[in-house]
Amino acid sequence: MTEVAVASEPARRTPRGFSAITPPRQLGLLLVALLGLQGCASLPDAQRDRAIPHSDQVKFEGTRGPVSNATSDAIIDKIEGRHGQSDLLDKHLAYEQAVNANSPLVLGNKLSLLQNGPDTYKAMFAAIREAKDHINLETFIFDDGEAGRQFSDLLLERQAAGVQVNVIYDSVGSLLTPASFFQHLKDGGIRVLEFNPVNPLAGNRKEWALNNRDHRKLMVIDGRIAFTGGINLSDTYSSSPSGRRPKKTADSTMAKTGGWRDTHIEIEGPAVAEFQKLFLDSWNKQKGEELAARNYFPELKPQGAGIVRAIGSTPDDPQRLIYLTLLSAITHAEHSVHLTIAYFAPDPQLLQALTDAVARGVDVSLVLPSYSDSWAIFHLGRSYYTKLLRRGVKLFERRDAVMHAKTVCIDGVWSTIGSTNLDWRSFLHNDEINAVVLGRDFGTQMNAMFDADISASQAIDLEHWRHRSWALRLKEQTARIAAYWL
Repeated sequence: MTEVAVASEPARRTPRGFSAITPPRQLGLLLVALLGLQGCASLPDAQRDRAIPHSDQVKFEGTRGPVSNATSDAIIDKIEGRHGQSDLLDKHLAYEQAVNANSPLVLGNKLSLLQNGPDTYKAMFAAIREAKDHINLETFIFDDGEAGRQFSDLLLERQAAGVQVNVIYDSVGSLLTPASFFQHLKDGGIRVLEFNPVNPLAGNRKEWALNNRDHRKLMVIDGRIAFTGGINLSDTYSSSPSGRRPKKTADSTMAKTGGWRDTHIEIEGPAVAEFQKLFLDSWNKQKGEELAARNYFPELKPQGAGIVRAIGSTPDDPQRLIYLTLLSAITHAEHSVHLTIAYFAPDPQLLQALTDAVARGVDVSLVLPSYSDSWAIFHLGRSYYTKLLRRGVKLFERRDAVMHAKTVCIDGVWSTIGSTNLDWRSFLHNDEINAVVLGRDFGTQMNAMFDADISASQAIDLEHWRHRSWALRLKEQTARIAAYWL
């Protein structure tokens, strides 16, 4: 790892999360910004959550509902391996529960950390082929490329075999995917639902919520296996980081030769039911056609030792639960806060939480992109570097890939993987989904992944950063103007 200031300008690319080969999508997001101004939502005041008292009793749910207090204590003792060690895990469990007692902490889950598109697609394809009852898929981007066609062919194959397939795709995220692609799925018997159509005359909802996008990435197989994270269904994710910077194409966009760096998680066990609820809730809110009768909630037995909370957020949720639970975890961090984030546009409360943690002696380190598929959000994130560096936050930029992951690990015991970026759009305007995992074993895997990203990154030095060009400073300040909508 070298320590330099990265002051070079990134190549101009298409907007966030989109393939470099589909620049017209930029027009789609511009329309969202111009036509979707439906009033300015705001983030909740998290001050009260910073003072959440440490709960005396953490409540868990198992395969048969809530477990007893004695069993809960025994579980914590076992997974933490206390015996003279600190009670960090106990504290994070209690704070996690205190943020929202209505979303259960579910025991007994097997967890598989999936890095980058190829490994994720391989695991998803295997699960699809083994589906016996139903497949529920929700995604922001469903492209008509090689990867998208692989998914569609497999889904149609399982549908023909009697497995009911239900698909939700975002209208803006899949703006360039031909209508014939989705019609082909429908003709094969798959139930397909377009989330908040760009066309105000389409769909079954009364209001035209153009700025509300479905940024979730979720697949549930037979109610027993769930996948979630940052990876869409697109050729963009078909390659892993190559160890070299992508080349520029003729139109100055980044070629995909460098690969994309992203993270997904596969979950087996009782927590899958919570993710299933979130999918069905999305379907119902969007007024999708009545789903075929299937065993959407089978009896689920323990598959592992993972403790998982499924969290979904929507613009009409005043709690902004993903935002509050992240703020709470950072606020109560004692040793480390490790964030790997694709799009970084922090609000004042998040900035304060990060710098306050450093003041308490916490190691706060962020891995961010060194170039991006969105120049605006890229420069907006960089506009906060000086303040963060002055306060002792460590910043790194990933060199050899387009950074698209959205992961956090705190104190080695609290982790989250999902679709949520640290920006206004994720917290205010999008439907998002995250898995929060409590436990040391998974935290160890997360920190190992973080260390690997650090080793492929450049450290940003404050003294060198102060000498970046005026052109870059102008771009940073320009991006600040549109921060709320990016």
